[in-house]
Amino acid sequence: MAAKFVAAMKKVVQQPRLEAGLNRVKVSQAAADLKQFCLQNAQHNPLLTGVSSSTNPFRPQKVCSFL
Repeated sequence: MAAKFVAAMKKVVQQPRLEAGLNRVKVSQAAADLKQFCLQNAQHNPLLTGVSSSTNPFRPQKVCSFL
């Protein structure tokens, strides 16, 4: 039982050490990178450019009726 406790505590101590060793990016730099990515890819975003009716799978189906 004590061995399990010691192993669990080692994990608790090891995690902050791992996180401290990670390279961090400043929020201002990450925001600038994200903005640049969004502006570069805006023409491919269907939420901004819309979807053509011929390729839209959610368009209302046309009803064909014979009179």
